Amino acid sequence: MTTPSVPTIPHWVDGKRWEGTSTRFAPVTNPATGAVAATVPLASGADVDVAVERARAAYEEWRDVSLNRRARVLFAFREVLEARTPELAHAITAEHGKVVADALGEVARGAEVVEFACGIPLLLAGRHSEQVSTGVDTWSVRQPLGVAVGITPFNFPAMVPLWMHPVAIACGNAFVLKPSERDPSAALLLAEMWAEAGLPEGVFSVVQGDAEAVNALCIHPDVAAVSFVGSTPIARHVYETATRAGKRVQALGGAKNHMIVLPDADLDIAADAAVSAGYGSAGERCMAISVVVAVDPIGDDLVERVRDRSAALAVGDGNDAGSDMGPLITAAHRDLVEHYVAAGVEEGADLVLDGRNRVVAGRADGFWLGPCLFDHVQPRMTIYREEIFGPVLCVVRASSYEEAVRLVNENPYGNGVALFTRDGGAARRFEREIEAGMVGINVPIPVPMAYYSFGGWGQSLFGDTHMHGAEGVHFYTRGKVVTARWSDPATRGPDLGFPTNR
Repeated sequence: MTTPSVPTIPHWVDGKRWEGTSTRFAPVTNPATGAVAATVPLASGADVDVAVERARAAYEEWRDVSLNRRARVLFAFREVLEARTPELAHAITAEHGKVVADALGEVARGAEVVEFACGIPLLLAGRHSEQVSTGVDTWSVRQPLGVAVGITPFNFPAMVPLWMHPVAIACGNAFVLKPSERDPSAALLLAEMWAEAGLPEGVFSVVQGDAEAVNALCIHPDVAAVSFVGSTPIARHVYETATRAGKRVQALGGAKNHMIVLPDADLDIAADAAVSAGYGSAGERCMAISVVVAVDPIGDDLVERVRDRSAALAVGDGNDAGSDMGPLITAAHRDLVEHYVAAGVEEGADLVLDGRNRVVAGRADGFWLGPCLFDHVQPRMTIYREEIFGPVLCVVRASSYEEAVRLVNENPYGNGVALFTRDGGAARRFEREIEAGMVGINVPIPVPMAYYSFGGWGQSLFGDTHMHGAEGVHFYTRGKVVTARWSDPATRGPDLGFPTNR
């Protein structure tokens, strides 16, 4: 029997689709059906060389384009993105599996960064000091770096790239995006939108690929900066490889986000938040709540409410309006998450809700796993220590606020954390004492708005610069300070002393 042919999702170089030269390909699967929907080329080092070379040539002209013209292109891109949002969201659902409503929200959060980047004329404004010395003025400017690279994960194929490249491009850089090979179509759609918005050819490129492309981009001599989002081991590898090659790097790694619930909290609100943040996008979010810390004596009551809500979630095809949660990205990942569930049971945690062996009518080959809820989880357990990246929510009991905070601060990850309480004093204390980059007070997923920066602490971030916001502008530019004096006949003549202000 002949296997039906499927389309190929190519690279995007020099303002058009490009097949590349590699002979390696990977399947792109619909997680809801298990069927291979397309193939994607896995770039070779030679393909990376071509993409970066074209990007470097485009940068030489783009960096000299006026701020106002850059802003107009950003505004145009924002309009195209808004018009094509449904198309982009459905492409995400087809390859990632998340429900369409979730995909639409992903695009909306990415669009906020585009809107922020539209203000680039003000964001790049420098400082000027007149008469720092007699007849001497000093001012500062920030200038683009060159070719910036984004290496992005499968869980947000539109939002995470949109947190990178609009700011990089607005600052005058060229940008090469290496998306996940598991759901590559979103990147190609974004490239088409940039072309429709009038961005010059070569300023935005897409290189499809795997580890070979990642490593080639990290060491390429014409790449100036690398932004990465993914697991902690790969984030560390990208950071070490690219910095060793002299690149500026921000590498955002994994997470084990905690949500502390104090006894005075509204337990219905807390339970709704835990379910939403724990199982949204099947738990495949770096900002997912994976651990709920129930402070005595509300543990039993909270777990019961979370269990009842979780059991009522509808698991199904992301295109089905009745689905609350879609499949996992691949069969291998589904199997890995199930392995974690089995380990939790073996190590003594109480499996309150078991989502394994979930059956979805008409979708027997999909990569399904229902919500899983563990209670009485201990910090020594594998399900507590490791990032699962699936619909597995762990409940840990704590006897006091102090114990709960200590538990969070001892965790090696420091990405995001939330506190649910009605006590303003406790909330203010928590804000100061907790060791994490993003903090929510009665907000379960504290993802900052575009004009603030996104990033964690500890093993959740390698590098010292967070993403988007003012720190994003800083990351994609470098500073220059100019000190100038126009010749004055009265000051002519050699002076070998160290310059001082006079």
